[in-house]
Amino acid sequence: MNHEPKTNNIFKVIGASSLGTLIEWYDFYIFGSLATIIGSQLFPSDAGASALINTLAIFAAGFIVRPFGALVFGRLGDLIGRKYTFLLTLVLMGGSTFLIGLIPSYQSIGYAAPILVLILRLIQGLALGGEYGGAATYVAEHAPKGKRGFFTSWIQTTATLGLFLSLGVIVITKNIIGAEQFADWGWRVPFLLSIVLILVSVYIRMKMHESPLFSKLKSEGNISKNPLKESFSKKSNFKMVLLALFGAAMGQGVVWYTGQFYAQSFIENTCKVDFNDSRYMLLWGIAFATPFFVVFGAWSDKVGRKWIMLTGMLLGVLCYRPIYQEFLDRTDVSNVTPSEIKEVSAPTILRTAIHDAAHTVDLHNASTAVKTIKHESGDSLVTTTTIVSLVDGSSFHKVQVDTLYADASKAIGHAPVLYKDKKLASNDFWVFVGLIFFQVLLVTMVYGPIAAFLVELFPTKIRYTSMSLPYHIGNGVFGGLVPFVATLIASFKGSTPLSGLWYPIGIAALCFVIGTIYLSNKRDENVND
Repeated sequence: MNHEPKTNNIFKVIGASSLGTLIEWYDFYIFGSLATIIGSQLFPSDAGASALINTLAIFAAGFIVRPFGALVFGRLGDLIGRKYTFLLTLVLMGGSTFLIGLIPSYQSIGYAAPILVLILRLIQGLALGGEYGGAATYVAEHAPKGKRGFFTSWIQTTATLGLFLSLGVIVITKNIIGAEQFADWGWRVPFLLSIVLILVSVYIRMKMHESPLFSKLKSEGNISKNPLKESFSKKSNFKMVLLALFGAAMGQGVVWYTGQFYAQSFIENTCKVDFNDSRYMLLWGIAFATPFFVVFGAWSDKVGRKWIMLTGMLLGVLCYRPIYQEFLDRTDVSNVTPSEIKEVSAPTILRTAIHDAAHTVDLHNASTAVKTIKHESGDSLVTTTTIVSLVDGSSFHKVQVDTLYADASKAIGHAPVLYKDKKLASNDFWVFVGLIFFQVLLVTMVYGPIAAFLVELFPTKIRYTSMSLPYHIGNGVFGGLVPFVATLIASFKGSTPLSGLWYPIGIAALCFVIGTIYLSNKRDENVND
């Protein structure tokens, strides 16, 4: 009996696989892009910087479990097929994202809020661990010989396009409803909108047939009875899993997340660049660089995968510190410390004339800050991170007063530390775009060819399982931890703003050395066994 699909047009295969993967990446990235706002919703109002670090830790947890998702769904994909497995991952991912948009804030349910979000993030991570391997395998097993790099590179564009889409929805939503409403409830909109995209993608994927190679294998009775055992207990195959991880995937992961996630966090939180400006920079950089995924994927069909990927890693090692130093130099970050703080009654404590030589608080637009004052232990008032407008139309990014006596007779602890959001000049804006573009270009070099590289390492019967694990350890764990680890390192006493870069630089350098020594540049033209 012939179980092969009737006809799966390669472009329909790419479209169906790419759309679903793009949506899953969109779901994943709206959380990272809104980490600062989400942190203020999930944790106490006086948590300060720890709210951001804790939120990034929750974000990182989704990456850490991705290898487990690769094992669970990789095994299912090698047992029951590619199509239905990544349909399941799509539903789990989309459902979790939608529910995050419905979770009440800390003020409503206390610490149950971050716990519930953590659970949903873990489900997201598990689902994404199964999605990529299924989509890449599905496309590769439809692709003709000699064009595997070209066709699988379209899957690679979806991660960046998902980030592009998430940023676009965030910026549009914020501009429509306003910054104050967005910080209050509008941040939920991008999460809730994802359900529409998920339904469309599920419908399209249901119309597709199974991979022809898997169907042939199944009809012949040759599918693996225990994909996990065959993938990791067989010495020769396990050696390829380790080589894929340490020689390619972990370096690719840190380059990816440095260029597209840490760059955004650094520009906004360290350089204090205006929220919209930072998003627009990333959008332009991504838009200019995204076509190069396909360029480098197709080029790898001609010259091999190895040196394209390793060159991207080496350029990251050499260029990251100069790039981020340029970010700092062009923003000239400095704290604006007020020279005078008048002692007034509590209800108007932040309506005082707080000023320095250049800027004065616009007292008519300080109401948001006043609302953040709350009673604690009956005898003190504590303010939290907020935004106060200035008379020149810009804003202070953070305002913090540690503790005030209940009668506000005097302030104790530290004086307010005010960070002024910086609006970049036009020429600096486009320099930032160029530096982001270069980082994303490195991403396209390491990421464009890697799906074809991984597919060609493993036989059809255990391919889903074998390729998914090293990819998701390298990309999910080593790469996904970049924003959290780099931010944490930079927060240590004695650290500089550039200290966090040593993590991705060190991982990429190690991967470059291992890949140079042990990776082969030979392409396997026949992966149908």
